[in-house]
Amino acid sequence: MSLSSILSADAIDSAIKDCQAQDSFCPKKFFQMCGLSKKSPQDVKKVFGILDNDGSGFIEEEELKFFLQRFSPGARVLTDKETKAFLCAADDDSDGRIGADEFQAMVMS
Repeated sequence: MSLSSILSADAIDSAIKDCQAQDSFCPKKFFQMCGLSKKSPQDVKKVFGILDNDGSGFIEEEELKFFLQRFSPGARVLTDKETKAFLCAADDDSDGRIGADEFQAMVMS
């Protein structure tokens, strides 16, 4: 399954373009622009499964760096600052990774 089967390609493109500049990525704004925040909890979990590259049940810091590239292969890598801010914003239990429930809570908030 690909992200474009859940989200519109145009919305993904707009969201990617909005955060092209270094240190301009804001997860909540990105989720709104790509349309993910309006999707069902089931769709959000499907997206989480796609973003969980290693299938561990969590999105770790290394996977977060390449977050935008999972939406669009030509997108930039997140900076260390953006990656840490994203992790801090979603990691409610402070275990250094984002679980499916934490991801869903962030997307839907």
